[in-house]
Amino acid sequence: MVIVFHNLSSRSRALTGAACVIIGSISIQISSVLASGVFAVAGPLATSGLRLWLAAFLLLAIARPRIRRLDSRAWSGILLYGAAMAAMNVLLYSALERIPLGLAVTLEFLGPLAVASLGAKGLIDRCLPVLTLAGVAAVAGVQTDPDGLGVLFGLGAAVAFGTYTLMAGRVGQDSAGIQGLALSVGVAALLLSPFSLPAVPKLDTADWVAVLISALLGVALAYTLDFLATKLTSPRVVGTLFAVDPAAAAVVGALALGQELPVSAVAGIGLVIASGAAIIWRSGRTSTTPPGDVQP
Repeated sequence: MVIVFHNLSSRSRALTGAACVIIGSISIQISSVLASGVFAVAGPLATSGLRLWLAAFLLLAIARPRIRRLDSRAWSGILLYGAAMAAMNVLLYSALERIPLGLAVTLEFLGPLAVASLGAKGLIDRCLPVLTLAGVAAVAGVQTDPDGLGVLFGLGAAVAFGTYTLMAGRVGQDSAGIQGLALSVGVAALLLSPFSLPAVPKLDTADWVAVLISALLGVALAYTLDFLATKLTSPRVVGTLFAVDPAAAAVVGALALGQELPVSAVAGIGLVIASGAAIIWRSGRTSTTPPGDVQP
């Protein structure tokens, strides 16, 4: 299947990329709800690793990457992209063991925020990611007096998330379709094998079904949509749009789990939406390189 984006305007590509990020974010939050039931059996890191393995098998079967045609630059991007995926899981869950979810999510978002800020031109474009961070902090409900090691893990997750954002763009340029993405997910699965493989005998049929659905939604679909969004726009735009993750988590938690949404969280969601809309609008005022054809 070939999807052509040459004829889309910059703003249309940004809107399509935003839709990809939003759908991917919702998929991640739903998959997290499904996978949370397996955490008690296998643990979060093992569950994440198993999800990556299942998603890797699916993506590799679809993409059928031509490994021999990849040069050293392509392989370095694939390895870094996969390592970033694995590190995001390990470091975020390590942070969550020591600091509140709100602080961990806010710290992690500093990674794509830095990517968005470094790629911005002009005062307004530099201020929008900061405005987005304020919205993320309001949604997440940052708490004081955190554990120092937990903060370090959160900052490490930020570095991994920023690398993930940058490498999505690079791998997208160096490989056709989702071939590079499929190989990168395979790399991430291999790196998490020390956590995931020992947990295999612990899972029953119901657990495997939950992990499989979670892998389809939270890894295969979500990572593909992130990958496509970066090809459509740029790491700067996508880095800002990733702020929708904590907002989507708050909404899914309220709807699916009956969690209360405080006024500050609602205001934060509004701020995230407003800043994201501004990024999309302003991206239409500058020309970007056509993303080319996507051949999954």
